[in-house]
Amino acid sequence: MKSVLSALSAALLSLASVGAADSPVVVELFTSQGCSSCPPADKIFAELAHREDVIALALHVDYWDYIGWKDEFAVPAYADRQRGYAVAAHRKSIYTPQMVVNGQTDIVGARPMQLSEAIAEHAAVAPTVALDVAREGDTLKISAQNHSAEGQMVVQLVRYLPMRATEITRGENAGKTLEYANVAHDWQVLGTWDGQGDLAMTAQVSGDAPVVVLIQKDGHGAILAAEALR
Repeated sequence: MKSVLSALSAALLSLASVGAADSPVVVELFTSQGCSSCPPADKIFAELAHREDVIALALHVDYWDYIGWKDEFAVPAYADRQRGYAVAAHRKSIYTPQMVVNGQTDIVGARPMQLSEAIAEHAAVAPTVALDVAREGDTLKISAQNHSAEGQMVVQLVRYLPMRATEITRGENAGKTLEYANVAHDWQVLGTWDGQGDLAMTAQVSGDAPVVVLIQKDGHGAILAAEALR
């Protein structure tokens, strides 16, 4: 099983990207340090994080903290975001590990081939919003043009920690030292945009953690554009 997983993970890394420079695909992983089923997905995700055509964001949730280990990266708002996706997709429950591709495609557990196919499908779709992000010192300049998107959009700013390791001493993963890639933190909503006219806004950032800007349809809809300054 481990060799099959490794081979599929290698395939995930080596897939040719489609439109990578203009429209990276966003993959959100909902995970928890207290979840015994999560380490295989965390490992695949860590390999995915190396791809230039993908923006990989790990969102650690807190609803497994009660079983013996409090996830040091967990943010309650990430569980709320996951619930929002569930409501939008008419699902009755949330779970870990789960990957959501461009806010639309749901991947259950550690399934690298299904994930690869979903990334390729989303990368092949022509973007409806053109986004440009530039940083000058502590000022982030965000501009966008709407080609064909309809409805209200939400502009979001995310920072992430590229790699962290944690020694787990209690709970389902007790005794393991696990590595986590692209741990999301400081998730902010910068504003909304109706797509009527070009978008131009600024945000203040500090430190050298990578910066990600997302433009997403309101109501936990599709991610229409994204850019990362790594």
